[in-house]
Amino acid sequence: MTHHLIKRLIVATALCGAMATAASAENLRFTVWTGSQAHLDMLNGIAEGFAETHPDVTVQFDTIPFGDYVQKLTLQLAGGNPPDLGWLLENSAPAFVEAGVLADVGDTLNATDGYDYADLSEPAMGLWVKDDAVYGVPFSTSPFIVYYNKSLYDAAGLETPTARAEDGSWTWEQLKTDAAALRDADAGVWGYETVDGQGYGARVWHNLIPIIRAYGGDAWTDGTCQFDSAQSVEAVKLFHDMVYADGSAVPPGEQGDFFSGNAALTVAQISRVSKLADVDFEWGIAPLPSGPAGEAATIGQAGVVAFAQGKNKELASEFLAYMTDKDNVATMAAFFPPARKSVLASDGFLTSNPAVTPEQMKIVAEGIESGTVLPSHERFPQIEAEARPDFDALWSSDADVQAVMTKLCEDIQPLL
Repeated sequence: MTHHLIKRLIVATALCGAMATAASAENLRFTVWTGSQAHLDMLNGIAEGFAETHPDVTVQFDTIPFGDYVQKLTLQLAGGNPPDLGWLLENSAPAFVEAGVLADVGDTLNATDGYDYADLSEPAMGLWVKDDAVYGVPFSTSPFIVYYNKSLYDAAGLETPTARAEDGSWTWEQLKTDAAALRDADAGVWGYETVDGQGYGARVWHNLIPIIRAYGGDAWTDGTCQFDSAQSVEAVKLFHDMVYADGSAVPPGEQGDFFSGNAALTVAQISRVSKLADVDFEWGIAPLPSGPAGEAATIGQAGVVAFAQGKNKELASEFLAYMTDKDNVATMAAFFPPARKSVLASDGFLTSNPAVTPEQMKIVAEGIESGTVLPSHERFPQIEAEARPDFDALWSSDADVQAVMTKLCEDIQPLL
C-alpha cells in the first residue's frame, strides 16, 4: 500500500456515502488486529453492554492479522466495503486524517452524558485531534516492556532484568549478554525474540526504535532523517550482532516463540500477558533497558476510530463514545493502558489484571508517563514502503550497517 492509495479514499468517501442510506443500521462491523480470545471476550462484553440501551444493535469484531491490517483496511475502504469502526495505529493516524476517511466524532463525545472529554490526556489525544475535529480516541497508550523467562534465569543463576532495573544495571548491552548466555541450541531455546516474532518485517520499527532511542538516535527530528546518525547506527549494530555474531536472537526465517518457552526474552506490550495464562514456566516483566542516552521508554498507541464512509456513522460514533467512557476504559485497562487520566491514576488500574502484580503494572504506568510515542508522519505509509527494502538489506551477516542506514535516509528524506 502507498500513500497514493490512501489519497484515493477521498474519492471513495463520496461514492460510499451515497450507498450508506441503503444499508442496515443494526449491525456495526469493527475491525481489530487481535485474535486473543481474552481480548475478544472483553470486547464482546462491551458490545453486550451497549446492546442494553440499543437492543437492536449487534457489533461484529473482524480480526485482520497485524501485518496485513493497514493494507486490507485501506482496500476495504477504497473498494466500497468500509467497516463502521476500527482500531488504528499511531503511525497510520496522520495519513488517514489527511485522507479524510475518518469521521469527526467530537460532537458525539461532547454530547454524551457523563463522557468527560476533559479527562482524556491532552498529549495522548495529539494525533487524533486536528483543529476542532476529533478523529479518534486512544484505547491503548502502551509502553513496550521486556518479558523474560524467570525459570531460565534462575536455572542459569543470572540476575533477573527486574533486579537489574532496580540496581540500575539493566542496559541493552546487558540484555545482549543475557541473551547469549541463555541461548540453548540443544534445547531449542533462543536468547531473544523480536516483537511478536515480526521484528524483521511488519514490526521492524517496533524492534529497532526502542534501541535506537536508548542510544541517543531516532528515526527523524524536525524533518531530518536520523537513522544514519552515529548513535542510531551503533544501536542497530548491537541488534545485528545479536543475530549474526552471537546467534542469540531469533534470525529471519526461524521460529522461537517466547510465549511457548522457546525464547528467554522478548519485547512486547502488556496486552500480550494474555498469552501467558497457561505457560509452564515462571515469568517476569521489566522496563526497556537503558543505553548510553539513558532510559528511553517507547510507547505504541492505538485509537478507536469511526469511518466517514461507514454505513452507520452516527451509531458508530455512539458506540465509540460508549466504548471509551470511564467504565469501559477501566475494563480495557487490564490489557490496554488508558488515555484517561482518572483511570491511569487509580488503584484500580494497578490491580486491573489479576495476572499482573501492582508492582509490574507500575512499570507500565511509569513508561506511559516518561515515554515517547513511536514515529508517525502523514506520509508514513509511503515512508514505510520506501524504507522496507533498506531494512531488508540489514538482514545478512555481512551487511554494512552504516551504508544501509545512509541509503535509508537518502530514500526517505524527500518524504519528510
